[in-house]
Amino acid sequence: MAEGPPASVLFACTHNVIRSPMAAELMRMQFGSLVRVDSVGLRPGDEVSAMAAFVVDEAGGDISKYEPKGFDYFESDYFEHGPFDLIVSLSPEAHHTALGLIPVLTGAAEYWPTFDPSLTEGSRDQVLMEYRAVRDGLAKRIAARFARPSTG
Repeated sequence: MAEGPPASVLFACTHNVIRSPMAAELMRMQFGSLVRVDSVGLRPGDEVSAMAAFVVDEAGGDISKYEPKGFDYFESDYFEHGPFDLIVSLSPEAHHTALGLIPVLTGAAEYWPTFDPSLTEGSRDQVLMEYRAVRDGLAKRIAARFARPSTG
């Protein structure tokens, strides 16, 4: 049974250009300002994936202007919001790093194995289908894991 959302969640993946920005935006869409949400990558890319931005836009979100960042951003002096209650890792490498950040940057870490849709080969439609599958899978996982407790 879901226990409701923590106060803050950091989604982590390898490059912070597809999976973690998608997950963070999906979490924002479901919980608004109730939860502080961000995303991070081990080796941040230069810009968010256009395909990821496209499929998030289809769902009503916007990550098109998101700027990828690494864990060092959250360990720096200019990050003033404090640690996260939970890091959700979407790649094995990110999870290994997240476990090493307990208790400095987080109180807990979970691993949600999530396929990297950039590895998909085929037509644009086939690739989009994989990006949509990742988006929809993340949205369902977020809803199931962080469902608001029922009041009655």
